[in-house]
Order: sequence, then C-alpha cells, then structure tokens
Amino acid sequence: MVLVTGPTASGKSALAARLAQAFGGVVINADSMQIYRDLAVLTARPGPAETALAPHRLFGALDAAEACSAGRWRELALAEIEAARAEGRLPVLCGGTGLYLRALTEGIAELPEVPDVVRAEARRLHAELGGPAFHARLAERDPETAARLHENDSQRLIRAWEVLEATGKPLSAWQREAEAAAPAYDFRRIVVLPPRAEIYASCDARFDAMLEAGALEEVEALRTRRLDPHLPAMKALGVPELIRHLEGEIALEEAAEAARTFTRRYAKRQITWLRGEDARQKIRSFTIAEKFSESKWQRYFPEIRDFLLTP
Repeated sequence: MVLVTGPTASGKSALAARLAQAFGGVVINADSMQIYRDLAVLTARPGPAETALAPHRLFGALDAAEACSAGRWRELALAEIEAARAEGRLPVLCGGTGLYLRALTEGIAELPEVPDVVRAEARRLHAELGGPAFHARLAERDPETAARLHENDSQRLIRAWEVLEATGKPLSAWQREAEAAAPAYDFRRIVVLPPRAEIYASCDARFDAMLEAGALEEVEALRTRRLDPHLPAMKALGVPELIRHLEGEIALEEAAEAARTFTRRYAKRQITWLRGEDARQKIRSFTIAEKFSESKWQRYFPEIRDFLLTP
C-alpha cells in the first residue's frame, strides 16, 4: 500500500499517476475536496494527462451537497483498495488530507449520531464566539482534542463540540476507545515536501492558473445552488472568497489575494502535520525534498523502485 502525500501544489498527483503506471496500480483519492465533482478546477483534480497513465478512483465521486467525513471516506477507500487488490493492482493513495490518511492507517472511532438540534447549536455558538474564542471554550472541556486543532479549523472544532455535547464524552476519549482496527497492510509513504518558499510560490501560481481555467465559473455554478455554507465543499480553498466577489462584496483581485493567502496558510499547516506524522508513525517513508514534476520522474524512479521493492 503506497501513500503519496504532501502539501497542496507539491506535485503529488503527478507522482502518484507515474507510480501507478510503473507498478500496475490504481490511484485512489485521499483528498477531502477532490472527492467533490463540482470542484474539478478549484481543487486541481487530476486531468487527462494523469488519468491516461493509470485508473483513478474516488475523484469527483460525490456531489457538493453531501458531507464526506473521514469515516465515510475510509469506507469508500477500503472498498476501492480491496477492488484493486482483487485485480492484482497496487493501491496508490494520493492526497494531503492528514485526517483521512490517519483514519486509514490507524482506524477511526465509531461515533454515535449527533442530533440535528445539537449540530445547529454548535454552529450557532461558533458563529457567536468566533474561531479563537470557540477553540478556547473547547480547550476547557477537551484540551487533548483542542491541542490538535487550529483555531481556524471550524469544521473539526464544531465536530468536537457536537460529540462532547451529544455524548458527554470528549472526542479524544472516543478516539482512544476506537475499536476499528487498522488494515493489516504494509504501508509505504512517499512524502513530497519542498521548501516552504517553493510551495508558497507554487500555490500562488496555481491559483492564478485556476482562474484562467474557469474557477470563477465553477464557483458561480456552485453558488447558484444555494447550498448550506457549512458543507465541506462550500469551504474549499477559494470558494468563500470567490463567492464574496460574485455577490459584489469585494473585487476579484481582493478575492484572489485572500484565497492565495489562505492557501499558503493551509500548506504551512500541512507541512507541520506531515513532519509530525513522520516522527510519530512507524511507517517507512521516502521524502522528495522538492516539488515533483514530470521531468523529474526518471531521476527519482530508481530510488523509489528500491524503496518500494525492498522488504
């Protein structure tokens, strides 16, 4: 089982496609936003060049009106993994959503359903307090979970509060008691981890390319559906900022600059997460310390081949 991960705009999708081609594999999406079919441009979903190299699964698999959790993604991914194995293909998981990859490698807590009234109250409280104050309130009751979450990570902060309110038990306690065993696979992790300055420049350039490729039109189509703004797809990088522009609140360049800033901050958090996971998890890893591109495949292939084939 190969896990290809890295911060956004690091070139991991191109690497995963090449790996799947070289080793007779299937690329399985492990990105929480690329799973939505409505966001092909804005999430830089693999295009014809990558999908021509190998089969791709779980890309654009869900509608934006659906909320995909780590638990649901894990079920979908395990089904695709077993399908690949049944065909004699190598599963190549590709994505930068750390929570999804951890759910796969370590299992996930089976949480009870949270009543709608509790969900609504959690959202109301978050809107009233704001991210930092809500984070501080959660830290008073579940310091372990709060310590793992950024104050701007509204989705996971609200989820932790919902679980606490609905069950009377912190999310961290549920996670410790998780009975879902991790799959008995030999995980190999390939991390694409360029220097921050290189990633930040790549993030900026890619967002500009997205605008030229039709990102604004993609967000306009999403906006006209009037979906719940709390849905994951509605909070994808660039979506809230471009919606503000489309509704006449800010100029396009202001929206674009805000989206670039949020993307760089997200990449920074991903880098921090990946470095922490590499130290915490006992998974064999191979790191590419620069942005991956098609021209670098032949240079890295011998090392990657030895890494994957050596017991």
